[in-house]
Amino acid sequence: MTDVHMAHGTTGTIDTATTEQAVDLAGALRAVRDNNPLVQCLTNIVVANFTANVLLSAGASPAMVDNSHEAADFAAIAGGVLINTGTPYPETAKAMLLAAESAATHHNPWVLDPVAAGLPWRTDVARNALAAGDPAIIRGNASEIIALAGSSSGGRGTDSTDPVTAALATAKQLARTYHCAVAISGPVDHITDGERVLTVSNGHEWMTRVTGVGCSLGALMAAFAAVVPNPVDAATAATALLCVAADHAAAESRAPGSFATALVDQLYLVSPEQLAAEADVRALAA
Repeated sequence: MTDVHMAHGTTGTIDTATTEQAVDLAGALRAVRDNNPLVQCLTNIVVANFTANVLLSAGASPAMVDNSHEAADFAAIAGGVLINTGTPYPETAKAMLLAAESAATHHNPWVLDPVAAGLPWRTDVARNALAAGDPAIIRGNASEIIALAGSSSGGRGTDSTDPVTAALATAKQLARTYHCAVAISGPVDHITDGERVLTVSNGHEWMTRVTGVGCSLGALMAAFAAVVPNPVDAATAATALLCVAADHAAAESRAPGSFATALVDQLYLVSPEQLAAEADVRALAA
C-alpha cells in the first residue's frame, strides 16, 4: 500500500495492484465486442448522434428509442438501457419512467445519467426513474451526484462546481440506497458500490471540449453492464476504455475538433490488451 496525493488536495491510500487484479478490463472489452449488446438510449438531443457512434465503435449496437409508446417494450429486450436527463421533455420524461420500470422488471441493467441535477423538474424526473427500479449504475459529475441525493442545488448547469472527492461520501450512500454502482466523473474518476472504490486516472482535458463525451460514457456503461455482471467492474471498464481511447486520440490530434473524430476511431482501435496494459485503475482503501 502506498500513500499518494490524490486529486483536489486530498490524501488517500492506494492499492498498487495491477489493472488486471482490480478489474478484468481485457475480458470486459472482449465481452462487449463478442456479444454486441443492444443499448437503448433515452438521451439528450445534443449528443444522440455522437453517442450512437461511440457505441458502434466500441462494439455495441445503439437504439435511440425514447418515445413513450415503445420505451417499455424496447427496455424489455435491450441488453442495457441509458436514461440521460440532458434535454428532458414531458414525452421523454414519461418514456424514461416506463423504460426504467421495464428494465427493472426484466432484470436488464439500466444506467442513470442525471445531467444538470439540481434543477427541480429534471431532478424529479431522475428520482422518479430511481423509484421505478434500482439502476445498475448512476453516473454524473460531482455536483450532479450531490444534487441527486438532495444535498445541494447542483452545479452551473451541466458543469460541476464541486471536486470529485467532495461527492464520494454521497456516492457511497446512493450506491447503498439503490444497490448499484455510482461513478463520479472528473479529472480522476471514482467508482463505488458503497464499500469498494476504484479510480481511473487516464484521459485528456479535450474530453471536456467535445459535446457528448460524458453523456456517451453513460451509454458505454450500459453496454458493459449488459455483459459484465458486477456494476462497479462494468462502470470502471467503460470509463477506462473511453479514457485510454482519449489518450490515444489526443496524441494524434491538433485540437478538439480532430480529437472528437480520433476518439471515435480509437474506441474501435484500442485492443483489449492495450486497455489492460495502459489503464491506470487503482483501488482506494476504505
